[in-house]
Amino acid sequence: MAKKSERIQDHKTSSVEESNTNIMQLCLSNHTITLTQKVIAEFIGTYFVVFAGCGVIAVNKIYGSVTFPGICITWGLIVMVMCYSVGHISGGHFNPAVTITWAIFRRIPIKEAPLYILAQLSGSILASGTLSLMFEITSETHFGTVPVGSNAQSLVIEIITSFLLLFVVSAIATDERVVNNLTGVAVGMTITLNVFIAGPVSGASMNPARSIGAALVVHVYKGLWIYIVGPIVGAIGGAVAYDFLRSIEKPHSELPLRNIVVV
Repeated sequence: MAKKSERIQDHKTSSVEESNTNIMQLCLSNHTITLTQKVIAEFIGTYFVVFAGCGVIAVNKIYGSVTFPGICITWGLIVMVMCYSVGHISGGHFNPAVTITWAIFRRIPIKEAPLYILAQLSGSILASGTLSLMFEITSETHFGTVPVGSNAQSLVIEIITSFLLLFVVSAIATDERVVNNLTGVAVGMTITLNVFIAGPVSGASMNPARSIGAALVVHVYKGLWIYIVGPIVGAIGGAVAYDFLRSIEKPHSELPLRNIVVV
């Protein structure tokens, strides 16, 4: 009787564990995430990336209490935080350059890309509008991106920093050989590094939505084309470079895409 009771108990335990496993698989399945949820996640993620990143620039210009290293760290932190917050829902793009690159490589459905980009632009515009209402934004305190030197300098550095960003993102998001525990940290650190390098030259946008949103709200359009062309060209180049280094003979659509990503 004791053995029979143990067998029954083991069977019940096994059934419960199997049920729990099935529930977890269902909860983690991408099929449970709708396109609406993805778009909202991109909107919210982009909003807070721009609100924090551009907000710290405005605060530093008005009150002078943050410093340039503080601005760099803030950009990296907010990207890392939002990657961990909503990356598992939408992939955490927050950046049209990332979305366009992923669509070209068929890592997201092409039909979803316009909605992602619309959400990113809307989030950026709303965040920029929020900041303009909170602070007295002038031509001296605006938080948009404009070339400090020549247009050529800013274009080149935007291409290079965006290349590095997508090179890193391609590695940690698509290569199974890469350790996946600290992916958000890797992306955040890359953003921080790029802002340290490119901030004094171009403003270190790496993100068309970030620049377009600020330009529309503060009405500063100088060199805006640089922050659209540069990030997109650099992002595609970075993804192409890592795709070549990966050397896995699989179609892009069959490569695993981890849920993190990008500014």
